[in-house]
Formats: sequence, structure tokens, C-alpha cells
Amino acid sequence: MKGSLIRDLFLNISNKNYEEKMKKVAIQGVQGAFHDIAAREYFSDIKIDLVECITFEELFATIQNGGCDYGMVAVENSVAGILSHNYFLLNEYSFKIVGEHYLRIVQNLIALPGSSLESLKEVRSHPIALRQCHKFLNALREKGIRIVESEDTALAAKSIAENKLYGIAAVAGELAATIYGLDVLERGIESNERNFTRFLVVENNANEIQPKDYTDSSYDKASISFTLSHEPGMLCGVLQVFQSYGLNMTMIQSTPLPGKEWEYKFFVDLVFSEMESLSGALDNVAKLVHSFTITGLYQKGETSMQPSV
Repeated sequence: MKGSLIRDLFLNISNKNYEEKMKKVAIQGVQGAFHDIAAREYFSDIKIDLVECITFEELFATIQNGGCDYGMVAVENSVAGILSHNYFLLNEYSFKIVGEHYLRIVQNLIALPGSSLESLKEVRSHPIALRQCHKFLNALREKGIRIVESEDTALAAKSIAENKLYGIAAVAGELAATIYGLDVLERGIESNERNFTRFLVVENNANEIQPKDYTDSSYDKASISFTLSHEPGMLCGVLQVFQSYGLNMTMIQSTPLPGKEWEYKFFVDLVFSEMESLSGALDNVAKLVHSFTITGLYQKGETSMQPSV
């Protein structure tokens, strides 16, 4: 591989330079969803126009087709784990990661005004939201209340409001209750209060290549992907490189390679303090792996996930 990988990266990742004009941001779900909240928090300094997508497949296709400027994509929850399917989509579409955002997730049981726990026959929400609230929902299930999966938390709330579905509640954020005029029957029903979701901010910048300044010191996190020879010790060798350059690997996720049984692509996130350390590490890693790609160089998101007192 010729030249520095970091120099090449600067030639392929567009500058996070948000213009004054309104930007379109694709989210999974509808207004009031946690993707909505994450997008508004991350882009708090600019005007945004939300593009609602019911599925992640629709979200990625919308970005690919030029229907929006950025996408907000959940990839990991501190309770429910990795959203592995979204890594398949990241691999398929080859978008660039330009940022990340951590959101504290507070789930609520919401229903039409006048509803009560005793009047409920069914609870709807996204399967991950239901998983986050399994203890509370198990108690309802024991009372004969049906727990039904929906495409989105806020969409479940919207459907209840628009169709006047008495006896049915949704698990969603408080913003969804406010937007759709629903009452909060129970607040904070998640099984673990340390419930956070990590979102990636992605863009399709294939037609907007801009060179970047190598001296830019504002970045401290990188996302890369690579494949390895199917030989013993190959992954261990890569991890040793990260360690030798003082890089903190905060996430590693593998996805199967279609048509190559039991072979995988690895996605890795790295936090670093000096650009030179990252550059040296990636130049050495590139010699050990195949299909090496730097998918993002950005500022790590702020979290409030400090040790509990």
C-alpha cells in the first residue's frame, strides 16, 4: 500500500463542516423516536429536517439515493448489545462514519388518556425496547397482557393515538407521549437504568471528496474494517499492533463473508490520543490483513456512563 493510510484517509472522508443551510437527516422510526432525539442532540447547532424511515434498510437506501445528507444509525445498546444487522448494512453500503452520539434511554409505558394498567390488554414496541424492559413486561405478561413487537417505539405510540386504540400501550420515550398526546402510565420501566444506545452519524460522500489537513488534532476515534487470512493467530497479531501503539480498542464486531463459509469481516473502533500513533498502527496493520478500509475518523461521543456511586 503506497503512502500513509492516514493521508489517504484525508482524501476520502469529507470534512465535518456543516453549512448554514438546513440538512436532511435520516432516522429509523418516526418523530418522537430515540433516533429523533439523538439526531436533534447531535445536530443541536444547525437546522435539520428529519427524514423518517421505518426500517434501517430504507434508511441506508435513502442515503444512497441522495434523499438526505446524513443518517443517524443505532449500532449498540449497553443492555441489548450489538445491532449486528446494521454492521451488515454498513459493509454493504460503504458509507463513511463522521461522528457518534451516546443517548441515555429511558423507556416509558404510554397509552391513551384515561388508560390504566388494569385496562391494558396489549403492549407494543420495537423488539429491542421490549428486551430492555423485560422484567417489567414479564410481570405484565403473567397477568395475561400480550407483548407484541412493532417496527418502532414512536410508531407504536403514533398508531395508538391515531387509531384510538384503548387497551393498548406502547413502550417509548416521553417525547413520543408528548407529540402524540398520550399519558405516561409508568416511567423508567427499563430493567437496567444504565441503559445507553450508541448512534453513528454516517454519510455517503462518494461524490464529495475533500482533502483534509494532516495536522487536524480534533479527531480521537477511528473506525476500521478488514478481513484476515484463515490462519491461526492472524487476529492476535492485529491486536498486538494496536497495543504496541497505545490504541484503545473500544469495540470489535465480526460479520460473515457471504460465499466464504466461516470467514469474517471485522469492524473495530479505536480511541487514540496522537494522530501519529494511529497512522503508524494502521500502516502496520495493513500489512497483516486483507480488504482494509478506514470507515471513519471523528471525535468520540460524550457519555455519562461513569461508574455508579
